[in-house]
Amino acid sequence: MGQVPVLVTGGAGYIGSHAVLALKDAGWPVAVIDNLTTGFRFAIPDGVPLYEGDIEDGALLARIFAEQKIGAVMHFAGSIIVPESVENPLKYYHNNTAKSRALIAAAVAGGVKHFIFSSTAATYGIPEVSPVTEDSPKLPINPYGMSKLMTETMLADTARAHPLNYCALRYFNVAGADPQARTGQSTAGATHLIKVAVEAALGKRSHVGVFGTDYDTPDGTGVRDYIHVSDLAAAHVLALEALIEAPERSLTMNCGYGRGFSVLEVLDAVDRVTNHTIERKLEGRRAGDPDSLISDNRRIKATLPWVPRYADLDVIVSHALAWERKLTEIRGDA
Repeated sequence: MGQVPVLVTGGAGYIGSHAVLALKDAGWPVAVIDNLTTGFRFAIPDGVPLYEGDIEDGALLARIFAEQKIGAVMHFAGSIIVPESVENPLKYYHNNTAKSRALIAAAVAGGVKHFIFSSTAATYGIPEVSPVTEDSPKLPINPYGMSKLMTETMLADTARAHPLNYCALRYFNVAGADPQARTGQSTAGATHLIKVAVEAALGKRSHVGVFGTDYDTPDGTGVRDYIHVSDLAAAHVLALEALIEAPERSLTMNCGYGRGFSVLEVLDAVDRVTNHTIERKLEGRRAGDPDSLISDNRRIKATLPWVPRYADLDVIVSHALAWERKLTEIRGDA
């Protein structure tokens, strides 16, 4: 099976930069487009062309597709903060939906045959049943989830009308960092629990807020399915191989481990790995947080030869911690 050149949108960001490493490590030719509003130039490995620009720029995309002979797009660019999407919905419909439409249109015009889309479990809203299957009702409760679902719909319609197939991967809670500490979650003020907790363990935050202790879960705190970002990146490369192998087929799959950990269990793991007790502040629930959100991952395991390598909470935390320490060195004392 031939390795086609891949354009990674948002390749200077958290998940995108891990996908770039996974592609490069596996020998795929890869280029990146990123406007660097939330991405970091240092996250892109040497030898990978970076086009600093916006996925809405059709002329730039046409040039990249021609110069790099792009055969596939992995699309990570977008905005991801759920509460912000509620406060500023039009930003999310612009960044996540309108810009995705521009990117899909450019891909079709440029003869790109394969498209991998970074979707989210937020498309399910608050599911009545957990673990959640791909066929569960799609009832997003915030503009972030809806903006992603709209892009999935555009891809499905486009794949029916044009010679393009796609894979939408619905992520659960992405965490951790590259095991070799080449990249990781670098965004200041990030809201991911494990990122926040390792920052607190290293003295970058005074405490970790625990939002809600009265959920219908064993210890009263919300339960989530945490997936190591490098396992997620590996799933993208395998999904691309599957699209190339069967160009008439498109795929939609959950990306998670199929088991959950509560907020308190995650904080206990950080305490264990760091040998340091983080201060926890119990606070009220946040609107729209489900009790439990766990993936049913049978479809991805049946469809792809995907075998997670880092499905261990302490390993995820230790990789996040190693990256956080390196980030302090990269940025000085910032």
